[in-house]
Amino acid sequence: MQEMSDARQAIAAARAAGATTAASPDFYAAQAAIARAESHLEAQEFTRARLAAMEAKRHAATALADANAQHPEAPVPLPH
Repeated sequence: MQEMSDARQAIAAARAAGATTAASPDFYAAQAAIARAESHLEAQEFTRARLAAMEAKRHAATALADANAQHPEAPVPLPH
C-alpha cells in the first residue's frame, strides 16, 4: 500500500533530522499511527489502514519540520 510506504519514509526522514518520541509529540503520534495502520492491514481493514498511514505521514511531516527548525544548518527534505 503506497500510503504505508509514504508514511514509513516520512518517519525515517523525521528520525534522520533528529526527531525523537521523547522530544516530539508529533513523532510519537506518527509512530503510534503507523503501528495502528499495520494492525489494520493485518486485519485486512484496508480503509482504516490507509487513513492511519496518512495520519502517520502528516504527523511525521510536522515532526520533520520541527526537527529541521531546531537544526537549520542541515535540513532533511520530506520524501515525495
